[in-house]
This record gives sequence, C-alpha cells and structure tokens, in this order.
Amino acid sequence: MTRADRDHLRTLAICHYVLGGLCFFFGGCAIIYLVIGLAIVADAPAPPGGNAPPPPEFLGWVFVGIAAFVLVFYWGLAAGLVLAGRCLDRRQGRTFCLVVAGFSCLFQPLGLVLGVFTFVVLQRPSVRDAFEPVREERPEPDAYDPD
Repeated sequence: MTRADRDHLRTLAICHYVLGGLCFFFGGCAIIYLVIGLAIVADAPAPPGGNAPPPPEFLGWVFVGIAAFVLVFYWGLAAGLVLAGRCLDRRQGRTFCLVVAGFSCLFQPLGLVLGVFTFVVLQRPSVRDAFEPVREERPEPDAYDPD
C-alpha cells in the first residue's frame, strides 16, 4: 500500500467521524417532533382564548412514529459511520465500510460525496490487499515432527 493510500484512508476515517457527528446532531432534531406528538397524544392544554378543538389523537401517534423512525435511523447511521471510521483506521471490515458508505449516500450532499469517495478508495487493489487478513504459514500435518 502506498503512502497516498494510507493518507486517503486516514482522511476518509476522519470524514466518517465528522459525518457521524453531524448525522447524530441533525437526527436529534426529530426530538422536537417526538415532543409535539407526545403533547398531542397527552391532550396538552390548548392555548388560552382558542375555541378550536384539539387535534385527533392518531395525528399525535403519526408524529411519534415518524420521529422515532427518523431518530433510530439517523442515530444508527451515525453509530455505523463512527464504527466504519474506526474500521478504516484499523484496516478491518472492508465489507462493512462499503455497506456503511452505501447508506451514507442517503445523507445528502455530504454523505453522497463521502460514500462515493469511500467506494473509489476501497476498490483499489492495493487498499483491498491491505484489508485482507494476514494468513500464517502452517506446516503440513504430515510434515510436522515433534522430535
């Protein structure tokens, strides 16, 4: 593996950490919708002077369901990105890194750029060889003589 390959892997690992943090932060914005949904379900008091009926309860559950899905998806993606960055640093789990790169493409536009560059770097033969486990040479069972 060349020095440029090592530099590219290190840069990709740092970018995975940064995007993981951004994904965690922006995914947390769904907490606002979760609170709104729980307030609708709990029949939060209406603003004073309002004669409008409260929203239906199912609408609150829709807010809660969508917010929960978004939270789990983005926080799971953030955890995967951080773990993939660690795998890139250690040169382990190439397939896992490729899968996370595919999912990171859903986090537009930064995730798309990071995912494409991750695919390009990890498809190089020299980088692919660096991720392969080193196999130890073992003597043949017939050739082994304990004496």
